[in-house]
Amino acid sequence: MKRLFAILTACLAACASWAQDGELLEYQQEIGGGVGITSYLGDASGGFMSHPGVLGTLIWRRNLNQRMVVKTNAAFGRISGNTQGQFVPTDALSHDAEGGAAAATIRFGRNIVDVGAQFEFNFLAYGIGAGYKGLSRWTPYLMAGAGVTIGLGGGTKAAAGLNIPVGLGFRYKLRPRLNIGLEWNVRFTTVDRLDDAPGLTKLNDPLGIESGMFKNKDCYQMIYVCLTYDISPKYRKCNN
Repeated sequence: MKRLFAILTACLAACASWAQDGELLEYQQEIGGGVGITSYLGDASGGFMSHPGVLGTLIWRRNLNQRMVVKTNAAFGRISGNTQGQFVPTDALSHDAEGGAAAATIRFGRNIVDVGAQFEFNFLAYGIGAGYKGLSRWTPYLMAGAGVTIGLGGGTKAAAGLNIPVGLGFRYKLRPRLNIGLEWNVRFTTVDRLDDAPGLTKLNDPLGIESGMFKNKDCYQMIYVCLTYDISPKYRKCNN
């Protein structure tokens, strides 16, 4: 019981500290965008950041305080891949020799739409101002959230599913209201058809491995640089 009381006391103290950080906010929101690259992670990927595609994203942030931020995004990108150098059977569920024979190289390319929201935690009290306020104009951060991914084009039907983004980033204040950032994240999806390609051999469970909610499903990475501008000045009471 004493240990639980100590943990609760520490949590309350941290929340009180973060609430005080909120009093230092000058602007409550940010808007902006970013550009970067995407990379598919699945049955036809060749490794980390292989087959990179172009990415563009729109960003809106709601700053709760100097350390906690809620961000929403709408991203548009391109993913692609192929099975060159990998063994993919023509029919993994077949028990004859023909089913186990290697299929021809499978290639795919699709556009993706990614819409979601994330929670960001800054390691440092992010802001700019007098030194006594204890603010830092740069900070690393962690992020996680939820969203929706839609795969379009590629000569096949559209595919859609939920995604769970997890990643990290770095932010820096160029000016009192102008921010630059770099973020890397992985989107874990619930769909296994982002890598659909025309042809008989499909890339959803090509080795006959049973899938689950997130098990053996398609994922993709994002790395992008973004610029955001502070808006919505915080209301200040007039002491006169």
